[in-house]
Amino acid sequence: MLVLITYDVATSTAGGSKRLRKVAKKCQDYGQRVQHSVFECVVDATELVKLKKELIDLIDEEVDSLRIYQLGKNYKNKIDHIGAKESFNVEEPLIF
Repeated sequence: MLVLITYDVATSTAGGSKRLRKVAKKCQDYGQRVQHSVFECVVDATELVKLKKELIDLIDEEVDSLRIYQLGKNYKNKIDHIGAKESFNVEEPLIF
């Protein structure tokens, strides 16, 4: 299933910049960055539970925000891309 993860980590607090880097790194382990604090991840139900727990363990729920949108398996008709950044298929390998 495709999952969209967005986050806002308060960098003005002690440890905020470190938490921000850790959250971004964890999201990169599971998917592709599509905007600064937005990742698209193709995961199964077990991976989603694991990812969610790992992210919750990284953030400070008092000052940070985490949103996880489950777009499901039939996500291709639910996404419209408009603008400068080139779109890509999240299920295909990326070649640099």
